[in-house]
Amino acid sequence: MSYNVLDTVVLAVDIPDHGLRAGDIGAVVEVYDDVAVEVEFVLGSGRTQALLTLPIADIRPIAPTDIPGVRSPLSASSA
Repeated sequence: MSYNVLDTVVLAVDIPDHGLRAGDIGAVVEVYDDVAVEVEFVLGSGRTQALLTLPIADIRPIAPTDIPGVRSPLSASSA
């Protein structure tokens, strides 16, 4: 799968160090060939929760049938 800048993607794995869970939605902000992408995850306020370089295997494209959800970020104590 190849991605483009501004593609919406879904996280496929938990990343508790950054308060993220599988299913969180992010936007691709940089593409590094077909190996990795940089993805920004934001809070409802628009503040960046995490900006991470991820291997392609850790994300998937958002599907037309996906239902976005709302939750609070993971904290270090709940991970």
